[in-house]
Amino acid sequence: MTAYLGQAFVYLVAAVIMVPLAKRFGLGSVLGYLVAGVVIGPLTGLVGAETETLQHVAEFGVVIMLFLVGLELQPQMLWQMRSKLIGLGGMQVAGSALLISGTALLFSVDWRMAVAIGLIFALSSTAIVLQSHGEKGWSHTEGGRSSFSVLLFQDIAVIPILAFLPFLAMPEPDVVADLVHGGAEMAGTAGEHHADDSLADLPPMIYGLAVIGAISIVIIVGQFLSTPLFRFVAKSGLREVFTATALALVVGISALMSMVGLSPALGTFLAGVVLANSEFRHELESNIEPFKGLLLGLFFITVGAGISFTVLVDNLGFLIGVTVAVIFAKALVLYLLSIVFKVRGSDRWILTLSLAQAGEFGFVLLAFSLQINVLTAEMVELLAMVVALSMFLTPLLFILLEKVLMPKMEKATNEQQEEDVIDEKGQVIIAGVGRFGQIVNRLLLANGVSTTVLDHEAQRVDLLRQICIKSYFGDATRLELLHTAGIDEASLLVVAIDDRERAIHLVQEVKRNYPNLTVLARAFDRGDEYQLEHAGADIVVKETYHSALYMGGEALKALGYHPFQAENLKQAFNQVELENHPELRADWISTKHEKGISASYKELFIKLDGALVQAMKKDRSDTHSHEERGWTPPPAGYDDLLEAQQADDTDGTARSGQ
Repeated sequence: MTAYLGQAFVYLVAAVIMVPLAKRFGLGSVLGYLVAGVVIGPLTGLVGAETETLQHVAEFGVVIMLFLVGLELQPQMLWQMRSKLIGLGGMQVAGSALLISGTALLFSVDWRMAVAIGLIFALSSTAIVLQSHGEKGWSHTEGGRSSFSVLLFQDIAVIPILAFLPFLAMPEPDVVADLVHGGAEMAGTAGEHHADDSLADLPPMIYGLAVIGAISIVIIVGQFLSTPLFRFVAKSGLREVFTATALALVVGISALMSMVGLSPALGTFLAGVVLANSEFRHELESNIEPFKGLLLGLFFITVGAGISFTVLVDNLGFLIGVTVAVIFAKALVLYLLSIVFKVRGSDRWILTLSLAQAGEFGFVLLAFSLQINVLTAEMVELLAMVVALSMFLTPLLFILLEKVLMPKMEKATNEQQEEDVIDEKGQVIIAGVGRFGQIVNRLLLANGVSTTVLDHEAQRVDLLRQICIKSYFGDATRLELLHTAGIDEASLLVVAIDDRERAIHLVQEVKRNYPNLTVLARAFDRGDEYQLEHAGADIVVKETYHSALYMGGEALKALGYHPFQAENLKQAFNQVELENHPELRADWISTKHEKGISASYKELFIKLDGALVQAMKKDRSDTHSHEERGWTPPPAGYDDLLEAQQADDTDGTARSGQ
């Protein structure tokens, strides 16, 4: 018992230290787990023989992951993916297997071994790819969806590959039958894709009916029995029982699929799809998610711990060469297929580099190939190392993609595209139409105010055009473009571009050349607000200030404060901020050359917090003004007054332009 606890402690401490470190340096959690495994395994020897056994247990994390993926997919969505699932996925497996097998034949590898190696390396790592795509927010991109289609097909392809591999061992027909039967048993010992002994002995027709029956059970249970069951359990009010029920569902389906020789991962994926419309979908996700994360993390650690430094050092050149060759061959096939299936831009590279590694099913297939004498023990040891190394290198490929390729592609796309010809000039020019600028634009358009929208990101402009928002591609920091957009006649300029430095530069240039133009600017934080004001912006709004203030008011109301009292406290908070703003800004501007925050600014900020506390304690029930409520109606005839004022402004602009 003490030994087990000690080993568990080592695994947990390694993950707790390495994963946050990897995330801090922007390397992703997968690489953190892999490095943690290397540290406690081959580097220090803290763990050893139990690694392989743990790996089989941890592979259940992949099963849970596919169940959660299924919960996100409705059957209609799965049907829409059919062309890429079968076409892109099928061609990737076939193309990669052919290219890798052909390369092996060139090095005089026996053709049976070459075919087996090609099929094994054609599969990619579902665990690494889906985990990394989820962390980086690529799951809903075109590249992420295409990658998922390929991975799903690969998971299906494992079954026919397991059935086909025995034919590569013995060509004689009488022996083939024995091998097929023996193969099923050996696959069973691998723990992932196997048939129970009793079912393996059944006649083919009855066995087929058993498979159909198992799938039908999954669909019937998911569609008709799961909701009453979960309702019954939920009424108990015991969260741990609900979690146990969810786990029992996943484990039961896995056992059923294994019994009939199907992939447990595919079975749970099917169950997830069936439950995608269930009222308990989100509850299931929240209960299962922690087990997925822990088991996948354990799986990655065992991969790292399983790397043998002795084998690696003795065969360093061979292993590096084969690993690079496998990654290159798969990337080449995926890149060509991305052209055929019209996956463009950064999505093409997401698909190409995400799936270029070998996968966790490779370990299972290698062990199976050894047991049926398709591959030798020495070859399996080396090829398993190639699988581990390719998985180890995948996070580095993601870093290359995220830090180097994608920024360059985005920059190149923007530079290659010519600026649009502006054919309409609006009353208001909006520079930057991201999440902030879009809301400003929609509010103005909804009130009949004409706008001219400029943005430097071509993809964003294309997206806006797809939803019928007229916008122009171009660099709004260029005064020539602003002149073309009609800044001489515009009433306002709204600066909402995402680059802080370019936004400040734009405000400075505009106020220098058009000092009478009103400039409104979006600030990211307090320091950005000071700089934009210092640059000459007339009105500066911190992008999160008012939404945070609104949420603070809602929090007070949720805590039992009267709505009027909460509104009063918000107004008091805002008033104190405004009163102290000039002093804080002046100090910040005078000391901005200092590294970090100056001592005088800290003192002023502490003083501000003290003033806030005092303002909150003040009873404002009898002293507030109507204006503080924020909903004082306009005086009678205000619309006519506003219309007359706008007419005067238009006449004045026309006269100044003459």
